[in-house]
Amino acid sequence: MTTSSEQRVVVVGAGMAGVQTAVSLREQGWGGTITLIGAERHAPYDRPPLSKGVLFGTEEGPALDVDFAGIGVELLLGRHATALSVGEREVLTDGGPVAYDKLVLASGAEPVMLPGSEGTPGVHVLRTLDDATALRPVLEGRNRVVVVGAGWIGAEFATAARHAGCEVTVVEAADRPLAGVLPAHIAERMRGWYAEEGVELRTGAVVSSVEPGAVRLADGSVLAAEAVVIGIGARPATGWLAGSGVELGPDRSVLADDRLRTSVPEVYAVGDCASFPSARYGERLLIHHWDNAVQGPRTAAANILGGDEPYDPVPYFWSEQFGRFVQYAGHHVDSDHMLLRGDPDGTAWSVLWLRDGQLVALFAVGRPRDLAQARKLIARGARLDETLAADPAVQLRAAVV
Repeated sequence: MTTSSEQRVVVVGAGMAGVQTAVSLREQGWGGTITLIGAERHAPYDRPPLSKGVLFGTEEGPALDVDFAGIGVELLLGRHATALSVGEREVLTDGGPVAYDKLVLASGAEPVMLPGSEGTPGVHVLRTLDDATALRPVLEGRNRVVVVGAGWIGAEFATAARHAGCEVTVVEAADRPLAGVLPAHIAERMRGWYAEEGVELRTGAVVSSVEPGAVRLADGSVLAAEAVVIGIGARPATGWLAGSGVELGPDRSVLADDRLRTSVPEVYAVGDCASFPSARYGERLLIHHWDNAVQGPRTAAANILGGDEPYDPVPYFWSEQFGRFVQYAGHHVDSDHMLLRGDPDGTAWSVLWLRDGQLVALFAVGRPRDLAQARKLIARGARLDETLAADPAVQLRAAVV
């Protein structure tokens, strides 16, 4: 019988989720071998700086401060996973098969592209270090840029491009920015952020095609563009799992359980490629944010080592755009009761969502204290007095009933 010290954990994906899985396994006492497979040739790095320092050339590469050799983690970089053979317990790669005893899927997500846009000169996405490096000349040349998508990444890149002196137009198919995140009357207030920064925002603008030097809209108008940046979302990078027996959802995410186990024995899933059932929110969540890529691996590692820990975090993310620090904690649906906390035309305000009086989510602009307190209150299922909670002069923890 193979002992745990002789067993091999293989992690597919060398992004934050994959790296944190390897680190957590060692921290929690895994004595066997660990192999980390990464599709990129770069040493593992952090992604948030890509839309900031790397774009401007002030950071060459946000490498993670991990001594992989020192903690006994084998790196196989520049290796693409192509298939999974569950029967043989092998990950098939373009550099040959890699055997495993326990496997962690951390293959992340890939950007959604507009039909026909792949390979078009001047068309970019911002997902990897190479993507950010390729966009540097766009900023340095103060090019005329069209950004497709007024979500988080679109707003962050538009901010960076304007800071560099580019002429920027953002086109969004929905009728407002952040349409899938905020209700209309709140998101509409954010339209002014674009105008303040000198960015033209066109909503209700459906792209019909992208060609070298131009973006054509469905209404017949043509936008000149020396560069086009597509930021319309990402989907789990799980195509390589086809036919493996690992169950995927309609959104292509790996369907992990609340222990981050997949439908296949000894195979776990973490980060952007995996969804999990949340007892807190009563639905399955797919979270494409940094905090999830840090927290999930700790739970997966504990369970690989024989634990029985559920994973049910309070989701969290942040964004810096148009001179504002924006944060969100929790998860809400349209039927949740919304409370406005402060003036959304001002520089600091928050939005709360309550479900049967219980705080389930908060969106904060320039109010980090609200966010910090909300995360703790959501985690413990706190109920709030609506009158007190809506008063921005009252600390949220003082509104608990």
